[in-house]
Amino acid sequence: MEDKEWIKFLKDRKIIAIDPGKEGGIVVFSLDKNEFVEVIHMPETPQFLEEFLNKYKNNSICYLEKVGGLPGMGGSSMFNFGKGFGHLEMALICKKIPTMEVTPQKWQKELQLGTKGKRTTNQWKTKLMERAQQLYPSVGTKFKLKTKQDWTRVSDAFLILHYALLTEKRK
Repeated sequence: MEDKEWIKFLKDRKIIAIDPGKEGGIVVFSLDKNEFVEVIHMPETPQFLEEFLNKYKNNSICYLEKVGGLPGMGGSSMFNFGKGFGHLEMALICKKIPTMEVTPQKWQKELQLGTKGKRTTNQWKTKLMERAQQLYPSVGTKFKLKTKQDWTRVSDAFLILHYALLTEKRK
């Protein structure tokens, strides 16, 4: 997002929803303007992550998906995932962004998505992507989410955001 564009959101109260991991994404939403500010795939470097969060450190709260290693993940993959999650946590701490950690089970139950059950990972991810598209149909065009892969990488972040909006409304 261009500097001029996000400046209009500087003073707004914002929610940052993060699906961690190499194939995850980040969604930033303005509560005051009731609109999406930015949607990105997970930054590839800690430096880019720090620069991104620096733009949104004021008046923001973060909802961060709390996940551990996944079944079938090799030792090296698990180590890299944990390292990336640590980068996220440290960047949020350094930017003094209050963070709520939420498990996938909790946000998925709140949104009545059911469980993966016997579905393949691909089938489950497709279900989550379709639900995100139903909730936010116009956002794909605005943020150039053209392919299934584009949507799949950010769909969990959109759903975490939806959970966050419901949670913040109850406060």
